[in-house]
Amino acid sequence: SVVEDAPDVAAAAAAGGDKLAEYVNERGGKRVLRKVLLANNGMAATKAILGMRQWAYLELGDEKALEFVAMATPEDLNANAEFIRLADSFVEVPGGANKNNYANVDLIVSIAEREGVDAVWPGRGHASENPELPDGLEAEGIVFIGPSGGPMRALGDKIAASILAQTAEVPQIPWSGDGLECDPKIVAATGAVPEDLFRKAMVTTPIDAAAAASRIGYPFMLKASEGGGGKGIRMSHSEPE
Repeated sequence: SVVEDAPDVAAAAAAGGDKLAEYVNERGGKRVLRKVLLANNGMAATKAILGMRQWAYLELGDEKALEFVAMATPEDLNANAEFIRLADSFVEVPGGANKNNYANVDLIVSIAEREGVDAVWPGRGHASENPELPDGLEAEGIVFIGPSGGPMRALGDKIAASILAQTAEVPQIPWSGDGLECDPKIVAATGAVPEDLFRKAMVTTPIDAAAAASRIGYPFMLKASEGGGGKGIRMSHSEPE
């Protein structure tokens, strides 16, 4: 694929009659987003369309300043889903589990490229937290309405996320990596905190856990840094435990 330069925003604004380009240019923006693919469904997609159209009407006086393309499964079509009726157009996608449609990164990128959209709105759930989506869209010159892949990868890990929070001076409860900080630019570029820093925050043996607990105090909780959710938490009230 070839990624071409976006149209000159200043020139489009200067030509007059393009309120969206004028709005972007006045605020120092470099690209106008006119056509948006909704990589989501249901109430999330419905609220997105209604909210952005309301913004366009209030700011530009034209609720149709933005064009929306919806992804629609057979189930959504059979239900005559509201978000499909509100969208300007739709692309039918496979039904079933979300891995076939709204969580399918390759499919979303392919549709975005084929439909010539300027941006993809991921909503919540589905592929919205998969860093491969912003990375894949960036390679095609398409804007992901959300964080870039690097920070998304880092925030998906509890250790990395806590170190980032500490770097931003967000108060943290005592934990095995409290006090550690990193360079946010490195995280944005690599998608992870440096390996040596990550390991300093981690406990991998009972000896590590006992040492951290003696500093933090009992009771303490032990949790997997990735996955498991609340199911993975274990509390200990003493060193033998």
